[in-house]
Amino acid sequence: MNEHDTRQAMVELGLSLFNRGYATGGSGNLSARLDDGRIIATPTNSCLGRLQAERLSLVDEEGRHLQGDKPTKELNFHLSLYQNDPGKRAVVHLHCTYLTALSCLEGLDSSNVIRPFTPYYVMRVGQLPLIPYYHPGDERIARDLGEQARDYNAFLLANHGPVVTGRDLYHAVDNMEELEETARLALLLSQQRVRYLSEQEVLELSRRKV
Repeated sequence: MNEHDTRQAMVELGLSLFNRGYATGGSGNLSARLDDGRIIATPTNSCLGRLQAERLSLVDEEGRHLQGDKPTKELNFHLSLYQNDPGKRAVVHLHCTYLTALSCLEGLDSSNVIRPFTPYYVMRVGQLPLIPYYHPGDERIARDLGEQARDYNAFLLANHGPVVTGRDLYHAVDNMEELEETARLALLLSQQRVRYLSEQEVLELSRRKV
């Protein structure tokens, strides 16, 4: 998408996420990388339900502010993901209910927080590693995400929320929605006997990336 279409998509998707309860108040942030390497991001403390296309932040590949309102204070980890994996073209970070609830639990498997039990979780997300708790804006979030950028499409920040990537904004949002639904199901089934997918089933699904 060109810059105009990307700005419009960010406004449209932000409103959709807000209206459906995936984002509240001024929490969460979105970004997308243009073909020339510049990045459009939501402004700091902005509400995803009230974004304005012309006020979205435009920064260069190093994060230097070029246009629009001041970018989100968490831009550094968006930049780290883009810089360490050229295939990532959009980043969605939310404090959505079920994934954030999951991020606050003790005893999570840091290599893959949600053991696979549905096909689309595997095809859209694959694995969900846990990033240790750091306060919002801490440079160590960017460091840890950058180190694992090429290996994963999504991450869970402990006691904070998810970070999900995609080949464009629509793809990243779809991945986020699938992941939030998977977390909801995981919590609903936490006291039940679950038929998890076998290693062979996961391997077959991993070849069918969406």
